[in-house]
Amino acid sequence: MSPVTHFFAGWLLASATPLTRREKAAVVCAGLAPDIDGLGIVPELLTRNSSHPLLWFSQYHHALHTLVFGLLVTLAAWLCCSRRSFTFRPASQTSQATIRPWTAALLAFLSFHLHLFCDLIGSRGPDGYSWPIPYLAPFSSRLQLTWHGQWALNGWQNILITCALLAATLWIARTNGSSPVELFSPAGNRLFVSTLRRRFPAPASR
Repeated sequence: MSPVTHFFAGWLLASATPLTRREKAAVVCAGLAPDIDGLGIVPELLTRNSSHPLLWFSQYHHALHTLVFGLLVTLAAWLCCSRRSFTFRPASQTSQATIRPWTAALLAFLSFHLHLFCDLIGSRGPDGYSWPIPYLAPFSSRLQLTWHGQWALNGWQNILITCALLAATLWIARTNGSSPVELFSPAGNRLFVSTLRRRFPAPASR
């Protein structure tokens, strides 16, 4: 699926539990992280007509769609969210702030695997190639995740899913006052939510 779909899926997952702005960003980034290997398409397109084309996308796309990379991303999310939680506290004084990084790390792990699941069901290339996921690489090539019913990357299913995720995101923004805009600017989020609420006011209660 497209990065836009992964972005909204990660955001909705992050919104399922009360998290700070940083923790939400970690969960969303974890859901986008597997597609770092897709950046190889840039040098491939730039060199495709040369005598020595760099086939970095064709050869390495999905190279980071692995359990090992998922664990590294989860560790990075935990470290990022725990940066202010390394102070010692007695067990009786343990607060939610010391527990929440683990929640964020777990959601980051789930967000990463949600990306893999979405790719598994809806990322078939225009040539019909299903881009198998080498889940146990680099330690083993025996497990290559594929699904024979995988639909095309530009299939109507992906468009429908993306629209549904966008609608859910807008509903949460209008209801709870939290939108993906807050990842970049809290002030921008407030402006976006207020505009959304003016455009789509809540039904008057009887």
